[in-house]
Amino acid sequence: MMNELNDDDLQTVIEEVEVEKTSRRKFLTSTALVGAGAAAVPMSAAMFASTAQAQSAQGCEASVHPGDLDEYYGFWSGGHSGEVRIMGIPSMRELMRIPVFNTDSATGWGLTNESKRIKGDSAHLLAGDSHHPHMSMTDGHYDGKYVFINDKANSRVARIRCDVMKTDKMITVPNVQAIHGLRVQKVPFTKYVICNGEFEIPMNNDGKSSLEDVSTYRSLFNVIDAESLEVAFQVMVDGNLDNTDADYDGKYFASTCYNSEMGMNLGEMISAERDHVVVFNLARCEAALKAGQYKTFNGNQVPVLDGRKGSDLTRYIPVPKSPHGLNTSPDGEYFVANGKLSPTVSIIAIAKLDALFDDKIAPRDAVVAEPELGLGPLHTAFDGKGYAYTTLFLDSQIAKWNVAEAIQHYNGENVNYMRQKLDVHYQPGHNHTSQGETRDADGKWLVSLCKFSKDRFLPVGPLRPENDQLIDISGDVMKLVHDGPTYAEPHDCMMVHRSKMKPKKVWTRDDPIFAETVAMAEKDGVNLTADNKVIRKGNKVTVYMTSVAPTFGLNEFQVNLGDEVTMVVTNLDMVEDVTHGFCMTNHGVQMEIGPRATASITFVADKPGVQWYYCNWFCHALHMEMRGRMLVKA
Repeated sequence: MMNELNDDDLQTVIEEVEVEKTSRRKFLTSTALVGAGAAAVPMSAAMFASTAQAQSAQGCEASVHPGDLDEYYGFWSGGHSGEVRIMGIPSMRELMRIPVFNTDSATGWGLTNESKRIKGDSAHLLAGDSHHPHMSMTDGHYDGKYVFINDKANSRVARIRCDVMKTDKMITVPNVQAIHGLRVQKVPFTKYVICNGEFEIPMNNDGKSSLEDVSTYRSLFNVIDAESLEVAFQVMVDGNLDNTDADYDGKYFASTCYNSEMGMNLGEMISAERDHVVVFNLARCEAALKAGQYKTFNGNQVPVLDGRKGSDLTRYIPVPKSPHGLNTSPDGEYFVANGKLSPTVSIIAIAKLDALFDDKIAPRDAVVAEPELGLGPLHTAFDGKGYAYTTLFLDSQIAKWNVAEAIQHYNGENVNYMRQKLDVHYQPGHNHTSQGETRDADGKWLVSLCKFSKDRFLPVGPLRPENDQLIDISGDVMKLVHDGPTYAEPHDCMMVHRSKMKPKKVWTRDDPIFAETVAMAEKDGVNLTADNKVIRKGNKVTVYMTSVAPTFGLNEFQVNLGDEVTMVVTNLDMVEDVTHGFCMTNHGVQMEIGPRATASITFVADKPGVQWYYCNWFCHALHMEMRGRMLVKA
């Protein structure tokens, strides 16, 4: 393909390659790897292509043949799209999109009455920035019940029910801005969802006190009840908060802080050589809550505990520099904080935290190793076999290293903890191993979510896709097996074995998602599975209608110009995958109605004359004929 480049293009390619080789050479020279299992030389494009085509005899099978099913469900955040995507692993096929913080015309999410009830006080918001999807757990194992996701843009947390793959609850977290890192309590079960308010704001943020007095600014650690999705309590801290995770004993949560300086600009935020990890003692927090040792702010009743330095509720462990990711090893022994502006990660021994909270050791005594891995470590994943995998953003690599040997090296032993560095394309952020955030880490697959794709795919204009890469980690050597373009920064993901999941094939009629709509019909004396009728109350008209492929229960109905019309449609089909839609032409009205489900949508009949409605989800050979008329009298 090189002969298709003109001279200018060729020169640009040569210059980019030389810059990359020079930067890599400096780093590789300083961290040369020796001995068995040493790092492979950075791979060329041709070598990448060959590994993507051929599998090691000892590797995992990356192909999923027609008619076969993937072994894992992947839950990908949709980034700036505000959604969550379901992927199949290892095929990397996108199976479904779950609208959450966005508006979705295919399903009517954000348009239907049911979705607006779920979104609550944020129903008017049309956008979101979803970052960290994480599944509920029981005793450190995924339980297939819920996936939780945060919205950094609008300080929200949402819950997805895994039996129907739909969002069923959402909360706007008070007293904070920019909900970022999110994880779940692992044991004994997910009682709490934990998440961080990243940006610092005055605790009384009413605009009446000084807006520029940074001494009044705080970030809050947020503990949310997983069932009610209401804030149980918040903890005020020094510095800001970034990413977070929980232990496997149900005792401690930990979060990174990259702005211990409380800087308001870049220079101020990166001035300190060390920031910190703040550790929260759950039992002490709950005891303080029970004892009423909290305050409330901004007119809401959410209890805010004081976890600033010197508090019995928290401990602050200094780590270098501007740490980002916080990851718990699947054996439950360590928190790993990733340095971002330091070439190191800090390994914190969870077993030492009891002594730290009893003031028997100093905070830095809880750090048992700080291995040097490369430039820009952001996130660390684990394979359950003693190895860790850290993304190196600036080096565009994944570093595979041995945790136990890193600790030995920190203690003065002459051991080489590094196993391999694999080039990824380009500049990876999050990475995740198959079930690696649980006790069930199986060491089969690693996904690297790369922020830039550059030349990996066909050019599509100035806005380019990002690149999700699938890596086989089942053998001694990491092998790249798949490139996948992706849109609008998925940011983070998780992988759960399909055996954990039990999604429904059709809806049950008593599902709480449309319970309020069912109650409204009962109040109107309507049997949703049998009746097709129009009920008028002044200028408010409710149209109850069934659907069975390929017909609606009503071929026409009449309203007056300016009426507020609520369409309530019940899908009577019992066959899985026979989804109906309802679309009212020229009104911006459409929604999905799954098998045995009821959905409703409200709009104003603001156009006179004949207005056709139709089924917009293909359902039958006579799908095109599935339509009817709204007759609007002026």
